[in-house]
Amino acid sequence: MIKIIDTITEFFGKLSAWLFFFIGIIVTYEVFMRYVFTQPTIWVDEFSSVTQIWAAYIGMSFALKHKDMIVIDIAFRDTNTLIRKILETFSFIIILTFSGIVIWYGFELWLDSTLKGHTTDTYLGLPKWFTQASIWVGFSLLFLQTIVEIIRVWTIGIVEHTTKEIIEESV
Repeated sequence: MIKIIDTITEFFGKLSAWLFFFIGIIVTYEVFMRYVFTQPTIWVDEFSSVTQIWAAYIGMSFALKHKDMIVIDIAFRDTNTLIRKILETFSFIIILTFSGIVIWYGFELWLDSTLKGHTTDTYLGLPKWFTQASIWVGFSLLFLQTIVEIIRVWTIGIVEHTTKEIIEESV
């Protein structure tokens, strides 16, 4: 199960990076159209905003997996100490709690917008459910990856220790 969640996280992390790259391309296109041809577009602003929202939310779990979100190493550099494991677990429980609340209310907001057919107040009039789905989808990915990270906190030392014993026995 851990490998599946890690694979999903990696996929969405890479998708997030490509979405940010794509945003750069369409914003560059908008600047070119606006200042070279004096023909600004009506879609780039909203499209880039919605894409950026999705990219940010689906990239959170990737940042957590690669320790780019929370790192405790000023006072507790050794990952196998009990205090380090307790502190990391505590920080992950805070993330789980916050993520669970956001998933609950984000899904409720998304469902309400979907059922009522709400749209944005812009020229494109995009359905709000599309943007609001990014909230609970992104935090669901973060929630799952946080569970994996808690498991890693309590098993990585055991795995490293077991690997060292096997290597020493074979030598």
